[in-house]
Amino acid sequence: MNLIQRIGYYLGGFSIGLIILAFFLNGKKTSCSYGPESRVLKNINSKNLIYSQNISDFLKSKTIDSIEIKYILKKGDINFSESSPRQEPCGVYIIDANYNDKDFSLIVENCDSTATLQNLIIKK
Repeated sequence: MNLIQRIGYYLGGFSIGLIILAFFLNGKKTSCSYGPESRVLKNINSKNLIYSQNISDFLKSKTIDSIEIKYILKKGDINFSESSPRQEPCGVYIIDANYNDKDFSLIVENCDSTATLQNLIIKK
């Protein structure tokens, strides 16, 4: 068997495997959160969210709504250089995001069972 045939068999088996995986994983809520940023965001989103008084004031004044906060928590970028992930008892993370041409920074205190949204900074 020459090299071209081996490559052909390999690509054939690889493509069949991809089709089978696509069939089995279709419609399932699978995610690949292997990076540190993805893991932290997934961890925060899986917990009970508590709004601090500052965040509640932003929501009451309609400066921001809960959909924008959910977007920041799903698609935001964690600024690890300004965050304190190893702080005891709860790590503090700063999440930066851009939504509707506004730049937001959300400060989240990530505890074992809850995540408290501490403060929101709107940058223009």
